Amino acid sequence: MPAKVTITALSGIKLVEPRDDLGAVTVEAFTANGLVPETGDVLVVAQKIVSKAEGRYVDVTTVEPSQRAIALAQGLDKDPRFVEVVLSESKRVVRHRPGLLIVEHRLGFVMANAGIDHSNVPVEDGGERVLLLPEDPDRSARLLREHLARVFGTEIGVIISDSFGRAWRKGTVGVALGAAGLPALIDLRGHPDLFGRELLVTETGFADEIAAAAGLLMGQADEAVPMVLVRGLSWSAPEVPAAALIRPAEHDLFR
Repeated sequence: MPAKVTITALSGIKLVEPRDDLGAVTVEAFTANGLVPETGDVLVVAQKIVSKAEGRYVDVTTVEPSQRAIALAQGLDKDPRFVEVVLSESKRVVRHRPGLLIVEHRLGFVMANAGIDHSNVPVEDGGERVLLLPEDPDRSARLLREHLARVFGTEIGVIISDSFGRAWRKGTVGVALGAAGLPALIDLRGHPDLFGRELLVTETGFADEIAAAAGLLMGQADEAVPMVLVRGLSWSAPEVPAAALIRPAEHDLFR
């Protein structure tokens, strides 16, 4: 394991708009901060700017709610049009109570409101825009990684991160929605522990740990730090996408 890891916020990044070239924005951010990617670096990118670049906006005022959304919204004290958008991005409703809607997102994430958010989304006159998660976060990470490799000639890891709540603890932490160029999940089963005992169940959420560390600088309010460079990590496990972090429903005792 490395003796030192540095976490550096990339400052001065423009407000990303639909159809912006996220690769070009990222290259500009590296240059403006006097940084050049090195082998073993991991770039953590906030989900919101990925979704914005991909145009993942929905204007809630244009949505026609279904009867299911209307009925569910009554018990949630939420706009049925917003509930309809959540349902459209979800496989099923997991839990709900007034003010809270937990769903299984179409990509498998179990989260509030299918990750759909109003925060840090520009307000438009006469509309009410919300932002969906990227269509395919692993693909988004891979495409950004490939762009950076073409420009800089160095292959680094890329993580698309978001903030999740936890079922057993208060507070949100950064997690990896998408990953490329690193093992999002490291399987340690079969390896010995400090005293030679065989590990039977241990799997490390490597990408989640990196995303959580980056979240210390990213923040979740008005910090405007959507990119963080993590330097000094090392790994020997093969590349694994972030989709591997999702626990299958049949193995989830709490769903």
